[in-house]
Amino acid sequence: MDGTETPQGGPRADDFRGLVMLFGTAGLVHLGAAPDPAGGEARVDLDQAKQTIDLLELLKHKTAGNLTTAEATLLDGVLFDLRCRYVDAVKGAEGRRGLRRGRPV
Repeated sequence: MDGTETPQGGPRADDFRGLVMLFGTAGLVHLGAAPDPAGGEARVDLDQAKQTIDLLELLKHKTAGNLTTAEATLLDGVLFDLRCRYVDAVKGAEGRRGLRRGRPV
């Protein structure tokens, strides 16, 4: 162990990268891109996904100027990935609603 991991091998809670990855993983779970650890199946919850993205954006705003280049790059990358996946999920949900209502997509 190099001091950045718990004895179980996961990221330390006080490690910024670990925090960003924690929120990033939660976002993936809420977007259905990863299985929910509690139930084991993937489900989409757009409200929770949006809240997770908003929290990461708040974290970015509050830490501006205080991050290393690597930390800022990681945060930007996770935010970009989650935003893109969120837009795709919203478009998919709108498309499914349109098909159910008999409207063209």
